[in-house]
Amino acid sequence: MSDQLKPLKYPQGDLFVCDVPDVILKDDMASMEHPFYSLSKKPDREVRRYEYNGKWIEFRPSIKGLPTIYDKDLIIYAISHLVAGIEQGEEIPKTVEIDPYSFFLFTQRGTGGRDYQALCDSLDRIDGTRYRTNVLFKGTKTDEWMGIIDRAALETDEKTNRPRKLRITLSDMIIEAIKERKNVLTLHRDYFRLRKPIQRRIYELARKHCGNQEEWRPYVKTLHVKSGSKAELREFRRALKNLVEEKSLPDYDIALDEENDQVIFTNKKNALTGQEKEEDGFPALDPETYNDARIVAPGYDVYYLEQEWRDWWVDSGKPPLSSPDKAFIGFCKARYEKNPNP
Repeated sequence: MSDQLKPLKYPQGDLFVCDVPDVILKDDMASMEHPFYSLSKKPDREVRRYEYNGKWIEFRPSIKGLPTIYDKDLIIYAISHLVAGIEQGEEIPKTVEIDPYSFFLFTQRGTGGRDYQALCDSLDRIDGTRYRTNVLFKGTKTDEWMGIIDRAALETDEKTNRPRKLRITLSDMIIEAIKERKNVLTLHRDYFRLRKPIQRRIYELARKHCGNQEEWRPYVKTLHVKSGSKAELREFRRALKNLVEEKSLPDYDIALDEENDQVIFTNKKNALTGQEKEEDGFPALDPETYNDARIVAPGYDVYYLEQEWRDWWVDSGKPPLSSPDKAFIGFCKARYEKNPNP
C-alpha cells in the first residue's frame, strides 16, 4: 500500500469532514449520493441536478468550474479545526482563521509559489459554486440558494507576496452540522496521501457506507453513479481492478465479485480485532463514538472512561448490549452530569 501513497512529508492530526449534500438535504434523500466535488483535472462547468420524491438539489458552478476533490481539502481542514475546538469545550466560531503554510503541511502539499496560487484557485471554485434546493414544510414551498462558505479573506505579505493568513466564514448549514455532529466522519490520516481522485472518492464512500461494519457490497453500476466519475463504465471497472491490485485504500480491503458484478469492501479494523472480540466477548466501538464521547463529557479522557465502562460491564455480569456505542455515550454523559469537573 505504501508504494501507492504519496511520501509522508509532515505529521498530521485527526481529520474530519461532513458530507455537504447530506447536510443540505438532511434525511430526505439519505439513500442517495450527490457527488459534486469534481474528479476531473479540467474545469467542470456542468450544472448537476438530482431529484427524488419531489425533493431536488442543483449544483451551479462558476466560470471556473465545480470544486475539485482536492479543493475539498480546505473544507476538511477548516472542519477539523472546529471539531478539535468542540472537543476542548470551545464555542464554534463561524469564521476559521487558517495559516496557509500550516494548511500545506497538514495536507501533504508543497509550499512553493504555485501552491499558493492553487490555494486561490480553490477558493474561487468553492466560493463561486452555489447550491439551490427546495424545502416543503407545512404547505409552504421554499427555494433556497446557498454555498459552502459565505466569504473568504486572504492576507498577503507585500514584500514576499506570500499569503500569511486566510479567514474562511463557513455557511450556517456547515456550522449547524458540526454542532450537531450529523454527517461528520473521521477520515484516516493517509487520506491526503492518496494520489488519485478516484482513490479519494471510493475511500469516502467506503468510509460512509461500510463504516465500522464487517463489509459493504455495492453493485459496480451503483458505485459508478455514487462516485460521480465521468469515465465510461468499462473504464470505471478497470479503475476498480487497479484499486484491488494496489491495496491503496486506508481502513478497507477491496475485492471484486465478478459473478454478481459487485464490489466488496471489508473493514480491516474488524479483521484485526476479531481475536480480541472472541476473547473478551466485548464488541469494538465505532471510531466516531469516541468523538461523540468527548462532546458529552468535555475535559474527560474518553479512553479512561471506556476502561471504567468496560470494568462496570464485566462487574455487571456482561449483560447483552443491543447498542454498545449508545451505551458508552450514555455512561459518559451520566459521568459528566454527576461531575462536570474531572
